[in-house]
Amino acid sequence: MSVVRPKKHLGQHFLRDQNIARKIVDSLDVSGTPDVLEIGPGMGVLTRYLIQNPQVHLTLIEIDQESVEYLNNRFPGGDVRILSGDFLKLSPESLFPGKFSVIGNFPYNISSQIFFRILENRERVVQVVGMIQKEVADRFSAGHGNKTYGILSVLLQAFYDIEYLFTVSEQVFVPPPRVKSAVIRLRRNGRESLGCDEGLFFKVVKAGFNQRRKVLGNALKPLGLEVPPKFAGLRAEQLSVDQFIELTRDLRRP
Repeated sequence: MSVVRPKKHLGQHFLRDQNIARKIVDSLDVSGTPDVLEIGPGMGVLTRYLIQNPQVHLTLIEIDQESVEYLNNRFPGGDVRILSGDFLKLSPESLFPGKFSVIGNFPYNISSQIFFRILENRERVVQVVGMIQKEVADRFSAGHGNKTYGILSVLLQAFYDIEYLFTVSEQVFVPPPRVKSAVIRLRRNGRESLGCDEGLFFKVVKAGFNQRRKVLGNALKPLGLEVPPKFAGLRAEQLSVDQFIELTRDLRRP
């Protein structure tokens, strides 16, 4: 069987350390949600451990056709559903009747896009275990007041509890990336509603961080709304998720 080579244009670095692979898979709790989607399985280094759990109903989605052929040869017999496609264009309702979890060694160049897509499907995606660039993992899990705190920190933390699980050396990949990686876990929190205009909340968070050096009274001017005095002199990184919700709720037309 021919070896599937990494595709540099996909931003994918293939994990070769089996201990790390098993540790990632063991971080996923499937006791209540057996449907699992693995994004970008490559040559199946995580897949081989996922299928060992009889509780897991596993679906793979892989954009590279050469890798899809490899996976079909490696995991025959129908125990795994293997799809050729792009997760960013996926309609989860066409694959899963209910809620599901996501796992993967996510390509660095689209990791933020993957998490925005997960946010769009947050009522279905109950858990995510993913390996991403360490710098991005730090950002996602950062609390307010931290310089790495940003747009996805707030948006993800509004709907998920985020854990930074462990750091992964660049030497366990083929080819080795130039940066360290990290594994994070997201679990859907109990927040059913933000209690404010959700679309406006997203706009406020993005506008605040897109001009993060400005105080919110100035950064939010393009929205045409009046910022309450208690928030006007603060910068976006100083606000917690709950404070962003309060700010959104209290914005008024001048």
